[in-house]
Amino acid sequence: MKIGKHEFQVPGHTYVMGILNITPDSFSDGGKFNQMDKALFHVEEMIAEGADLIDVGGESTKPGCEYGKLSTEEETDRVVPVIEKIKERFDIPVSLDTYHSGTAQAGITAGADMINDIWGLKFDPDMAEVIARAGVACCLVHNREKAVYQDFMKDVDADLTESIRLAEKAGIPDDKIILDPGIGFGKTCEQSLMMLNRLAEFHMFGYPVLLGASRKSVIGNTLNLPVEERLSGTIAASVIGAVKGCSFVRVHDVKENVRAIKMTEAILHAGKQ
Repeated sequence: MKIGKHEFQVPGHTYVMGILNITPDSFSDGGKFNQMDKALFHVEEMIAEGADLIDVGGESTKPGCEYGKLSTEEETDRVVPVIEKIKERFDIPVSLDTYHSGTAQAGITAGADMINDIWGLKFDPDMAEVIARAGVACCLVHNREKAVYQDFMKDVDADLTESIRLAEKAGIPDDKIILDPGIGFGKTCEQSLMMLNRLAEFHMFGYPVLLGASRKSVIGNTLNLPVEERLSGTIAASVIGAVKGCSFVRVHDVKENVRAIKMTEAILHAGKQ
């Protein structure tokens, strides 16, 4: 698939998306990169460490957050200048993490190549049209307000199918769609672990799969560790993602995950040539 002007060979390789949070209150790195010089230095660092894409976010979506509380204007003011500077200085695709169509439109105008919507086009009724009109890629994330399901995996599949239909109805081409099963979004720890174990099932939709488990509560709860000590758990999740055919992993710690995936793919491909 193509994201911006960059080609991604999917399936066949697991690419690494580096996270850049331009927020004061993100669960993992709130306030660390919300100054322009620090943000750009971190982007440069992630690129040097092997990041294939950068995901810029201006609103915290940590557990317990109130969705929609941040105004579109404030979110836009946070992300647009950073996107413009990244595109000006670096040759790397930029994804914008937002579920607001107004922010998405402003971000695309600033140079964003992809929209990463944690509500899978269901929060803002104008989001799908904005993406379709611009011709950019999108990541449709599974989410629910509450972790209540009749049959967990079947219900997740039905929810993702609804997101895909919204994309198709708006005219978003199939080759511009990525699916994210949404680890930690509207799911208990046990449900997130089950989803990690059954990642391969999401290939039935026929779209590249993105895994976003970096430093999340499923790791903290499983290992009883605070956010700053969840790197090893994140690497384990990324390796599982690579083994099960995920095309992208979204992570905070780029260098360590790039190395882990490189080693994993070397093992998986050994003896096949």
